[in-house]
Amino acid sequence: MGSPDSRVASDSADTTSKNDSEDDDDENGVHSPPSHPCPFSEGEKVLAFHSFLIYEAKVLKTEYQLKEWRCYVHYLGWSKTWDEWVGLDRLLKFTEENVQKQLELNEKRGTDKKAARASQIKPKNVVKGRKRKNDASKEKNAVNVEKLVSIQIPLKLKKQLVDDSEFVTHLGKLVKLPRTPNVEDIMKKYLEYRLKKDGTKDESVGEIVKGLICYFDKALPAMLLYKSERQQYEELIVHDVSPSSIYGAEHLLRLFVRLPELLSQANIEEETLTELQQKLVDLLKFLRKNQNTFFLSSYHVPENMETSTNNADD
Repeated sequence: MGSPDSRVASDSADTTSKNDSEDDDDENGVHSPPSHPCPFSEGEKVLAFHSFLIYEAKVLKTEYQLKEWRCYVHYLGWSKTWDEWVGLDRLLKFTEENVQKQLELNEKRGTDKKAARASQIKPKNVVKGRKRKNDASKEKNAVNVEKLVSIQIPLKLKKQLVDDSEFVTHLGKLVKLPRTPNVEDIMKKYLEYRLKKDGTKDESVGEIVKGLICYFDKALPAMLLYKSERQQYEELIVHDVSPSSIYGAEHLLRLFVRLPELLSQANIEEETLTELQQKLVDLLKFLRKNQNTFFLSSYHVPENMETSTNNADD
């Protein structure tokens, strides 16, 4: 399942002790008191964006983490395996006006809701018409796989995610595009790094890199963008231009936050998943090692905002 924005949330990084881990969380705002109450309450019926469509959902839990509120929602009429944490950008109050917006958007996107939803970044080998027992077994396996997937993001990169969110959501700034190096460049550099380190070409690493680029291109418009970044995306991604040739490390790191969710929906054997997880952690370490080279230290103010500011000053 996809979503039209980015959710900045990550697992704890490796630390030397429990106390160090708690200090790191405090530094990143995990345990800091909220500056404002959550606009949604537990048990509240809401409308939630998912893969460019809007669904009825129920808020099960709320949590303040990394200096922002998020809600754990259940999509009404859907299996619990679809339950997930979402940012406030993906939620709407359940009002007549928003329900009308839901109907218009879903109609505009075409086809039946469930068919459209099931087609978004899901395993391709789903066979329709299986017995209910088999479906239940699949759901059980999906939950087990999700528990297996855990990608530890280094502390320095966690801070990078917090800064990224701050620049875009609070300061109204954007990543200046196109980026150099872009995602494709970074992946090439990683393959070169692995070749030099291992002394031989690892076909599995090459396949993982190709898969990540594919995931990135599909996931970016669905779940890796904030609302304020969407216009920029529509202006730059035209014709056959791929997001991985335009965007860089900032948006690639957001993908790693969402990968556990995406991988939990894929039909991957436990042994393969464990190996994949190890290689993804290695790639994150590579990003951390080259953080100053790959990531921007500051974002830019969009031209339309500068024009608006200048007009106000006049």
